[in-house]
Amino acid sequence: MTDISEDAAQKYRIPVIEQMVEVFALLERTPQGATIRDVVKAVKLSRTTVYRMLNTLSAHDLVHRSPAGSYTLGRRLLTLAAHVAPTVASYDLLAIAQPHLNKISELLGEGSKLTVPSGDNILVVASAQGHGQYALSATAGQRLPFHAGAAGKVLLAFSLQEDIERRLTKLERFTNQTIVDPKVMLDELALIRRQNWARDRGEQMSGVHAVAAPVRDHQDTVIAAVSVPFVAGVDEKRVADIRRAVIATAQSITNDIRSESFDMLSTTSTADPKRTDRKASKSKQR
Repeated sequence: MTDISEDAAQKYRIPVIEQMVEVFALLERTPQGATIRDVVKAVKLSRTTVYRMLNTLSAHDLVHRSPAGSYTLGRRLLTLAAHVAPTVASYDLLAIAQPHLNKISELLGEGSKLTVPSGDNILVVASAQGHGQYALSATAGQRLPFHAGAAGKVLLAFSLQEDIERRLTKLERFTNQTIVDPKVMLDELALIRRQNWARDRGEQMSGVHAVAAPVRDHQDTVIAAVSVPFVAGVDEKRVADIRRAVIATAQSITNDIRSESFDMLSTTSTADPKRTDRKASKSKQR
């Protein structure tokens, strides 16, 4: 069967879906929220049509309407993104990570979370609640800065150099502990790469500290960060316990990702007769 031509591919597209994709793209560019007027201007449809579209997407939690009437991307998208088909990502990040987050929160009594890069911010995609008296909670869907916080600094430290340089051009101050000097931040990121973990001493929110460690895929690329926030004033022995647990949890998630990726590659290789034939051919040539 021949491939579908580009003209045919254009012909058999559905306009309303194209328009919904434009809406998602607009909301991705405006994490602070977009009004109906903004959407009408972007997709060039009537206000009534846009309202019906947003109302339908909101009913499925694909977009969220704030009390003020602005729209942002909905929490349902987190679930969809985390369950990308194995043929695309070869592993289900959310399904792999959640049991490990539950385990570390049970062990430490503190809340825990998994964070990934998302444009110019980081995004919490999974969390587990702690049972301790002073446990801090995290909610999936939170967007946080790269430069202020343990998880953000981990993800920033292992970003591409051009992304690091771009993100260091504007370092917003949140507390008196926030690092806003690019040179100091570069030193901090170098330290994080050497020790393979990061600490937050109230950089994003006063009185809230955290430890984070990187999660890697089968190609050793950092794709996420595990972090545990805790209240300031904890003694250093407790911090060391949290650090060891966070590093171990990040490594366990990494190991599971690599295991699933290996299993998928093995299954694909076995199920692909052409690939098997090629391997056999190479073997005979040797």
